[in-house]
Amino acid sequence: MSVARTVLLVRPASFGYNAETALTNHFQQPLTGLDAAAAQQRALAEFDAAVAALRARGLEVLVFDDTAAPAKPDAVFPNNWLTLHPDGRALLYPMCAPSRRAERRPDILAALGRQFRLREIIDFSPYEAEQRYLEGTGSLIFDHAQRVVYAALSPRTDAGLLAEVAALLGYRPVAFHAVDGQGQAIYHTNVMMCLGPGFASLCLESLPDAAERAAVLAELEAGGREIVDITLAQVAHFAGNMLALESAAGQPLLVLSQSAHDALTPAQRQRLQRHCELLPLRIPTIETLGGGSARCMLAEVLLPRA
Repeated sequence: MSVARTVLLVRPASFGYNAETALTNHFQQPLTGLDAAAAQQRALAEFDAAVAALRARGLEVLVFDDTAAPAKPDAVFPNNWLTLHPDGRALLYPMCAPSRRAERRPDILAALGRQFRLREIIDFSPYEAEQRYLEGTGSLIFDHAQRVVYAALSPRTDAGLLAEVAALLGYRPVAFHAVDGQGQAIYHTNVMMCLGPGFASLCLESLPDAAERAAVLAELEAGGREIVDITLAQVAHFAGNMLALESAAGQPLLVLSQSAHDALTPAQRQRLQRHCELLPLRIPTIETLGGGSARCMLAEVLLPRA
């Protein structure tokens, strides 16, 4: 299976602006006049509505409650610490911000092991001691059909760890550099690139190196994908942060935020809709304070059933 029908989400207990992660995530913005309690309540309302919308479209949604202590302001983004693969392996990833490392939870893995065939857990988190990081499907865009993994190198995406994970899974790595409008490294690949059935949406404008840009395009086109180019201005509204999924009935879906949906042009939306139904979620508080969008909230469960 190359597209998930089941996703894992974590319902936040202490959502809020994390000044530590903001050092490398330039998408995060504080909201003046919004205290911590109000931010948490808004995030919970957005989260619950998102879960309801996903389930209404025929997706299986596994929800785990965040634990109250220690406080984990970014727990709503589980895709950064965990990937779950069709061969029964789970990979745990080294996280850049110390405040995020408690998000890796053995109890979630134990619960998954009761429902799915979880044959091996491979933990890369010891690399944190070497200040080397690779943040799950924030850093890595897997093309499961072609067995290729794409990654924009950044302080959160180490080239050596990319090669190690790719070799472990039997995938071919395609590394490149991506920058925002200020020339700063884009912190996660998944804010500027999304792969779906028959298409690839990415921000070519963010790839300053012509040779790298040509290599990425050639790789994507060799896989038979239609290229949907988005701009840096659209990336700033999370138009790259989308995830292709499939309903229980086999309907291809593309999950994105409402702000991402609205930032796309009608022509871009039409091109994407040739491949899948668009499913926008209203998550403005999570996006603004957390600096991540719909894709970041979703960890795909590709494990075989128990």
